[in-house]
Formats: sequence, C-alpha cells, structure tokens
Amino acid sequence: MIGCLIIHGFTGGPHELEPLTEYLREKTNWHIAVPTLPGHGIKLALENVTYKSWIETAEASLQQLREKYDEIYIIGFSMGGMIAAYLAAKYKVDKLVLLATAGKYLSLKQISVDIGTVIKDGVMGRLSENKLYRHYRRKLSSVPLKANLEFLKLVRLTRKYLRKVESPVLIAQGQQDNMVPYKTAYYLDKEIPSKRKEVVFFERSRHLICLGNDKDTLNKMVYEFLEKPIGIKNKHFDMV
Repeated sequence: MIGCLIIHGFTGGPHELEPLTEYLREKTNWHIAVPTLPGHGIKLALENVTYKSWIETAEASLQQLREKYDEIYIIGFSMGGMIAAYLAAKYKVDKLVLLATAGKYLSLKQISVDIGTVIKDGVMGRLSENKLYRHYRRKLSSVPLKANLEFLKLVRLTRKYLRKVESPVLIAQGQQDNMVPYKTAYYLDKEIPSKRKEVVFFERSRHLICLGNDKDTLNKMVYEFLEKPIGIKNKHFDMV
C-alpha cells in the first residue's frame, strides 16, 4: 500500500494543489494526506507561527503514513517543496516530487513584469479583473513581516538537506514563475545527488503551477513518474 504526502506553499493551502490532488485520487487507491500548515489555509493567521511548526506538522503527517503504508511518496510545492526535500532526506522516502520549489532565488524580473500588468489594468479600470492583483492583495494584507522571516529561516535550514536526498525525484518548474525563477530548477538538480532525476520546464506556467495552463500535463507527468517502477535513470530536461 502507498501513502502520499502533499505539502502546500507559504501563505497557501491545500486549495493551490487541488487539481493534482484530485487527479491522483481518481487515478489511484493511494492514501493521500494534504495537511494545512499552521496559520495557513483560506484565512491566513500567521502572526504567531514559526517555521518549526510548519515542518513539525508535515513531519507528523509523514509519520502517520509511515506507520500504515509500506511505500511513501512526497510532493511539495514552493516552500512545501523544501519541506518535502528535508523529509525525504531524513526518512529516505520512495519518491519525491518538487513543484516550483523555493530553493534559492526570487525572480525580481518577473515580479516587475507582473507589477507592470497590474498597473496597466489599474489605469484601464480593469484592476478587479486582474487575477494576480486579487491573489497578492489578499496575501500582502495578511502576511506579517515576522512570517516572511520565518519563511527565510525555513529555506535556510532545509537547503542544507538537499545534498542528502537519495530518493528518485521529479523537479517541475514554470518558466514564467513570478516568485521562483526557472533557474532554480538547475540549482536543485545540481544540489540533489539522487541517481534518478527528471527535470521538466513548463513554458506557460507561473508560480501556481498546479492551477496554471499546463496543469493537465503536469498532473499526468507527476502520476506517471510516481507510477513507474523505481530504477536508475539519467536526468533530462524537457520543455513542455
């Protein structure tokens, strides 16, 4: 039996991974756990939470799966990808999927482009229709400075564990990611020593890769990676 842990990103929740989660539930009989990290979810409450509580919550879910299931997969998105890598290194899980993982960088260039589209829509009177504006307005008004510092602490801690990951790993990255630039995938590929790695780029995807234009292709690719027998495979880069 297989247990699959899916970990969402900073200031997000299970909803940002829902298309992938539902796809896997429809295709498999795996037990899928998608915990909500402290302070996260639809209504953010990040004032008094720490990065340690985020890791501990994900780790507790993993421990529950390990008690019941023989084979364990972990999927992590953004900050959740760094937590996933940390747990994979610590517990030697069977397979790992990293989606738009916040390993090292912030894409200032793409952020500036996105801000430009928000300003343009504001001038044209279409601000309420701009999805990026609606998404980040909620986060900017709900995320205290301390929470951002906790996020940075988490990345700093978990980054050290990338070199201890031995699980087969799929790294998926959107080329138009407005938070984590596509070059981060190269960094993860370099740091993670797994003998079997697959790195895939999606040309049309931004940071919320599971909700973007390529989500159907992504869902299928993640499923096929997790389904296929474990074996040594050379890394490769695809442009989707």
